[in-house]
Amino acid sequence: MTNDDNNTAPSLRSRQYASMAAHSSQQPNGQPSSSSSSSSTYPNNLPAKRNSPFLPTPLETLVLAAYPAILVFGALFSVLSPETRGALYDPAAQSHAPGAAPNYFARKDNVVNTLFVKRGWAWISAAFAAFVLTHPSFAHSGFRRTRAATRWLLVTAWWVLVTQWCFGAPIIDRGFRFTGGKCEVATEAVAVGAADAGDVFTAAACRAAGGRWSGGHDISGHVFLLVLGSFFLLQEVGWVMVRAGWFGGREERHVVMHDGAVKGAGVEAERNVPEDNTLGLGGRFAAVVVTLCGWMLLMTAIYFHTWFEKFTGLLVAAMAIYPIYILPRWIPALRAVVGLPGI
Repeated sequence: MTNDDNNTAPSLRSRQYASMAAHSSQQPNGQPSSSSSSSSTYPNNLPAKRNSPFLPTPLETLVLAAYPAILVFGALFSVLSPETRGALYDPAAQSHAPGAAPNYFARKDNVVNTLFVKRGWAWISAAFAAFVLTHPSFAHSGFRRTRAATRWLLVTAWWVLVTQWCFGAPIIDRGFRFTGGKCEVATEAVAVGAADAGDVFTAAACRAAGGRWSGGHDISGHVFLLVLGSFFLLQEVGWVMVRAGWFGGREERHVVMHDGAVKGAGVEAERNVPEDNTLGLGGRFAAVVVTLCGWMLLMTAIYFHTWFEKFTGLLVAAMAIYPIYILPRWIPALRAVVGLPGI
């Protein structure tokens, strides 16, 4: 074999290898293979980070974390403040003695407690109704209003069971009695036959008889109401505003579809419903109510109840939040009934 033949052979083999490589990178239709294509487009096709449909979103987690933070701050303030620490506290009344209250808001008869907190659920319901009935995002969707009303009914039912009636005494009063609490005056009256045995079963009946709760663990009804009510309004108003452009307008929620796929909650939004980023009269009303809830939660954290009573009030409120607002995200059948705020 000559030198020319020796030089030609490697050159021929190189061209053959190059041809084979080019052929392998082509699909039958002449387009680049998927491996080649994916390598060039992969950075643009990276899936966005998905929030778990089983857990609160980062924004919701931030809001939820604010509640225990307020309670912790209040507890620390009550210990570190000389005026609060030195004021006489009445454990039976879960408050400071009337004549020794270190602050106007430490008195049970302060105007916000009397006119707002004592009628808290009425104010919360009124704010919700004003928003749903006046905000443009509900104007063209009776379906959205119906689902919002369903969620309000569920949250209200939990409030009734905990604070008003649970097949007799409410859960708060049942918990108090279960942990050894009783109504002193009513107990004495029953013993002498001057009162009905039902007088000892509820706080309202005890107060009506001129008695007072004694002993037992008293779940903080203030903390329960203020946390549940404010979070309810933040969910119902907040997600409407987020979807309309507030906080970047990014839908953080993800849902599990009937086929098991996980998608952004926006896929189920009604397409013919306009989004409006103005709060409107109803939204402003709700914002005022939420602000008052936050303020009175702080006052309760500083001046009323023991830390454990406030903690259980927070816990009982949280027991309604997950099944009403998180659970439907991963149970399509439940979501079809209660929906999601803003969707």
